[in-house]
Amino acid sequence: MLYKRFRENFGWIAVTFPLFMFFGFLSRYPQIAAGEVIRESVLWVPSLGINFSFLLDGLSLSFVLIITLIGAAVFLYAGVYMKAYAQTGRFYVYIGIFMTSMLGLVLSDNMLLMFVFWELTSISSFLLIGFNHHKESSRKSALQALLVTGGGGLALLSGIILLYRITGSFEISSFYNMNGIITSHDLYPPIVILMLIGAFTKSAQFPFHFWLPNAMEAPTPVSAYLHSATMVKAGVYLIARMNHEIGGTPLWQDTVLVTGAVTMVFAALLAFKQTDLKKLLAYSTLSVLGTLVMLLGIGSKLAIKAFFIYLIAHSLYKGTLFLVAGTLDHATGTRDVTKLGGLRKLMPMTTLTAALASFSMMGVIPLVGFIGKETVYKSILELEYWGTFLISAAVCANAFVVMITLFVGFKPFWGAILPTPKSPHEAPLKMLIGPAVLAMLGLLFGLFPNFFISTMLEQSAESILSETLSLKISIWEGFNLVLLLSFLTLLLGGGLYLVRARVADRVRKVSLPALVRPSAWYDGAVEGMLSFARLQTRIVQNGYLRNYIIVIMVTTVSLASFVLYQSVGEVSVAPDFSITFYEGALACIVLVATLLLIISRSRLKSIVALGVLGFSIGIIFVIYGAPDLALTAFAIETLNVILFVLVLYRLPRFLKLSRSSNRVRDALIATSVGVFMTLTVLFASSFELSSELKRFFSGASVPDGKGRNVVNVILVDFRALDTLGEITVLAIAALGVFALLKLKPGGRK
Repeated sequence: MLYKRFRENFGWIAVTFPLFMFFGFLSRYPQIAAGEVIRESVLWVPSLGINFSFLLDGLSLSFVLIITLIGAAVFLYAGVYMKAYAQTGRFYVYIGIFMTSMLGLVLSDNMLLMFVFWELTSISSFLLIGFNHHKESSRKSALQALLVTGGGGLALLSGIILLYRITGSFEISSFYNMNGIITSHDLYPPIVILMLIGAFTKSAQFPFHFWLPNAMEAPTPVSAYLHSATMVKAGVYLIARMNHEIGGTPLWQDTVLVTGAVTMVFAALLAFKQTDLKKLLAYSTLSVLGTLVMLLGIGSKLAIKAFFIYLIAHSLYKGTLFLVAGTLDHATGTRDVTKLGGLRKLMPMTTLTAALASFSMMGVIPLVGFIGKETVYKSILELEYWGTFLISAAVCANAFVVMITLFVGFKPFWGAILPTPKSPHEAPLKMLIGPAVLAMLGLLFGLFPNFFISTMLEQSAESILSETLSLKISIWEGFNLVLLLSFLTLLLGGGLYLVRARVADRVRKVSLPALVRPSAWYDGAVEGMLSFARLQTRIVQNGYLRNYIIVIMVTTVSLASFVLYQSVGEVSVAPDFSITFYEGALACIVLVATLLLIISRSRLKSIVALGVLGFSIGIIFVIYGAPDLALTAFAIETLNVILFVLVLYRLPRFLKLSRSSNRVRDALIATSVGVFMTLTVLFASSFELSSELKRFFSGASVPDGKGRNVVNVILVDFRALDTLGEITVLAIAALGVFALLKLKPGGRK
């Protein structure tokens, strides 16, 4: 509604929402810095242990500030970038839902509440990736992201339920002292596997990485917000949050470490042949996400320090560079890095912003990215096992990241001016403010790390490791091996940048076999599901009502009979053959009507027999003191008989009886259903049932409903809307009967 009214200046209005959240949470910083943990809880479904429980500590506050700060930059930026889109108002609704969902996810202290927000991020991401829904590629990419992250969400939910079976609680804070109980339980391995699948799919870790580059079909503000700084870090947040509770074992640490390292290297290699600005940034994001996960797998104090600094650095420089890529696309009409160059004089502010963010991304002093990269290398070097291999892999992966940075942050602005589809021009102020602020923060955090980062680092480490780090953050530690590795990384990255143009064409033709490509596995899985759907449609949903009924009945009896079989010893039946003359007569009528219904060759006789059965049931209601139900049954049965007669009396006799095998099958199924229902009734009647609803309705019938007939009061007062719906159905059916009565066949030719 606001966008329709303030379309031209809506960016300034929209930015107030994330800024209000940012400063609101920032006001809690002194409490968190003092070591306080703020928790709020409101009962939601107390019988299931589900509450609106929220927790604010160092870890969650860090993520909240990242989400809201970058959200503010994106909201303001989108006010200009999205102006040309037809449904920009809808975009702000979607991205507002997403930001709220991310805040709920990182603040939740209840696992099921967190899962609700987890799924909301997937749904809102689906809507945002597919925002250009007129393009098939956007729709396909949105569906791919939804299926991959949604499948991981189901795995996460399964892990949450198994964890509840061990702990008896969904509250994350209640797991704090249960690490030994959880890790020693037989269910621990499946819990770890399921939870990590959920985290890896959301954070696009190998082999689930392929959905993230394809998600670049989304508008640039979406890519900058969801796929660089926020949603893709949800899985990283989950691993960090649960590290103290269920981590510390070889299964947890090794799985996280290996997956992160493989993603770090593999994603960096895949970026080599890319030319699209957003695709290059997407693969570098994958590599950094792998690094963050690897650091959590290492799990040492120094690794957690590196994790936190690298997390902040990446959020700042990657959000900036994604917005810069959108600015270039907006100003020139292309995102192909090979077609961009010499824009520094035409876009000076964008050039400066891109340079600051790029230096941080490459790890150049004095940007915060330099501190992050140095700390990553130090944490890897202190490993006794696999340290040499991992440091080699990290240097290689970061060299590719440097190459990407040179292509994204420098090549478009330096060199000769290249012709572009649109005449290049500097971006409007609203598109410059957000990325410029993020880039400047990267510089300030690097120059004054202890002032901006140190306290939050200590409190976040308390949440991840349950102990303080007491590690000083410094931008310069002298000439050492780590500095040499940083310099080597820059040299290798520059070399890759220089040789890429020569080998790009040959590399572009190289493709991995489908057997080892996870994206091909996904395509095969989707095609397999569609083939199965077509098969079951031909077999089950083939248009024959009889088949539908058979499937429903057989499935119900098969699933429930096993439970009944297990409860055989609990059923005690006391036979009572004392029946009245009326009950015996009704039993005989029901049996005769059923037999007539089965053997009849006439549709009309079958309808009459069916009506007799229905009226007999109505009379049973009368005998047992339920005249209101009896009247309803009589009305429905009368209506059914009239409808059937009106429709079927002109149809021919049954052509022939079904094959004997089909009739035997139907008889067996019908008998099984009858026996099952009989046993179910006997089982239910073997126990004294206690219902709070029974006591409530009987007690509230007279004072609240002013009626002594409890059933009537329920229907008319307590369930009035439901009754209205039933009346509506009957009214529509009556209109159908009237139409049938007025129908005159033969009038048309």
